[in-house]
Amino acid sequence: MVVFAPVAQAYESIAAYPILPAGYHSIKVFDSQSRFVGRLLPEKRYWVTIDRIPLFLQKAIVAVEDARFYEHGGVDLRGIARAAVKNVAKGRLAEGGSTITQQLVKNKYLSSEKSLDRKVNEGLMALELEKKYSKKQILEMYLNEIYYGNGAWGIAQAARIYFDKAPEELTDIECSFLAGIPKNPGRYNPLGKPVDVARRRSIVLQRMVDVGVLSSSQLRQQTSHTVAPVPPNQAPWYLALVHAKLVERYGPAVFEQGGLEVTSAMDLGLQLKAEQILHDSVVKLSPQLQGALVAVDPVSGNLVAAVGGTSYLKGGFNRAIQAKRQPGSSIKPLIYAAALEQGVTAASLWNDVAVSYPQGAGESWTPHNYDGKSHGIMTLRQALASSNNVIAVKLLETIGIPAFTEVAAKNGLALHGNNLSLALGTEEVTLHDLVLAYAPFATGGVRTEPRSILRIYETYRKVWFENTTSSSQALSPATAFITTSMLKDVLMSGTARGLKKFSQKYPAAGKTGTTNDYHDAWFIGYTPQLVAGVWVGHDQPKSGGKGFTGGAVAAPIWERFMRQALVGKPATDFVRPDSVVSVTIDPTNVLLATPVCPVKREEFFASGTEPDDYCPMHGGEPAAAPPNIPPPPQVPVPKP
Repeated sequence: MVVFAPVAQAYESIAAYPILPAGYHSIKVFDSQSRFVGRLLPEKRYWVTIDRIPLFLQKAIVAVEDARFYEHGGVDLRGIARAAVKNVAKGRLAEGGSTITQQLVKNKYLSSEKSLDRKVNEGLMALELEKKYSKKQILEMYLNEIYYGNGAWGIAQAARIYFDKAPEELTDIECSFLAGIPKNPGRYNPLGKPVDVARRRSIVLQRMVDVGVLSSSQLRQQTSHTVAPVPPNQAPWYLALVHAKLVERYGPAVFEQGGLEVTSAMDLGLQLKAEQILHDSVVKLSPQLQGALVAVDPVSGNLVAAVGGTSYLKGGFNRAIQAKRQPGSSIKPLIYAAALEQGVTAASLWNDVAVSYPQGAGESWTPHNYDGKSHGIMTLRQALASSNNVIAVKLLETIGIPAFTEVAAKNGLALHGNNLSLALGTEEVTLHDLVLAYAPFATGGVRTEPRSILRIYETYRKVWFENTTSSSQALSPATAFITTSMLKDVLMSGTARGLKKFSQKYPAAGKTGTTNDYHDAWFIGYTPQLVAGVWVGHDQPKSGGKGFTGGAVAAPIWERFMRQALVGKPATDFVRPDSVVSVTIDPTNVLLATPVCPVKREEFFASGTEPDDYCPMHGGEPAAAPPNIPPPPQVPVPKP
């Protein structure tokens, strides 16, 4: 029979860590539909005194780990002999015969090396420890020092991680689970395989009966009930983002204080699908590649999914939020939008013959197309669909760099470069910021401030914080709609034509991006309901090889995610504003088509910019050439 002495009311403090505050509540995070996502727990270790550790847990630990704990002086010779007999019978080292005191010594002072010298030192130190401290102090130290699995050192962390409680709040059933962990923390913790955890718990309870601290009727009562631990955290990439936002608002000490219930903007279902799709798709391409995915609701500004890499376990660096890379041609829609804002039309004609730009010191820069060829005269619509580099540079030169950077800024993307190479995406941006910059295209030009947290309930003060957002008109409705109509062609016949079937089912628009030497592959695309972007590349930039393009690599991942995201949602199209007119033109001269024009096209124009003369080549009256924007003043262009 094990005898437990009354708990002493006062004794020497032996705490090696700060005492666990009473009444602590962990920070819980939920998604936008109130589904539990996970908890953000304190990083510090805490200590609990023996009077805050349930007596049932003390009895269970002693029964299963060292039944003669209150009888020996630190080393149990009888236990060592019993273990030796079992080891000989089994022909292997099945038991070590270590007491709780010896286990404490090994955990606190010694290595886990299996040697005779270490075992002798362990025994000698255990004897000394028993002379210095009482049994309850030793048990207190043991329960606060041992490892409970999943990063939980000590009973304070174990109770919190597995049951979201302070030790004194644990039930007998929860204690029976925790008492079984020290034997094998990786296997027997409550989040392990249920069959292993249940078997170990049964051993603990039966051992308590064997040593006389639990009756048979109590055993039956215990085994007739079970309890589920708090589920492990999900969506670690998004939880890390919430973590950062809470630090911004409350400071780093907030996790030690606790007491928050956070409703995030995340859609847990979409987040988990995004994580799985990104991992499977990128790893299939190459285990050395990395990727990121961001999805935002363009109307509410809610960041519904954010994945910063193929695996959070490989490191928490968030490539969706933190990594800045050159966006390549995925920056071009903002240049085209800036041009539309100045009165340029989607039907305007441009020649992509290469032009050299002086750089000073006798040097010049000559931008070329991706295929190294010149394709002659084409409409601005065609140039964007085919991602023509030469025309993008000429367009930026025509409208002026400040006009482009101003539009980008209104869309939430800060750019600081001041040379024409900006047209080819040479200034580094994050995937998160680029996706948000596309959002106004989907909403008639309205930009809504993004948010990852919707509201916070402060449980200690019993008050709510509502994270309201604001909106502004970043682009004219006409510019947003016409840019979108041009980006639709990217999916139907342009650099992302592999998405044609998708866009026939779900009206969508988007743009590919590929950087020099195939370092980065991008695709940013959207429907009226959702804007999403994908980046794929190496952490240390290097070529992915010929064919490592936004259309071939990133766009298929985007499609897999969007097909999942849009299941059950209506296939709605973008709404044309009243400020946009549709006319039939002859695209060879940007004039109204006559019945006999051999080539006709329906084109969108901002009201007042549409042609009003008919094609003179096919039956119309002679007309003046369409007006052109005057060229900007000639100024030296810095080297890209």
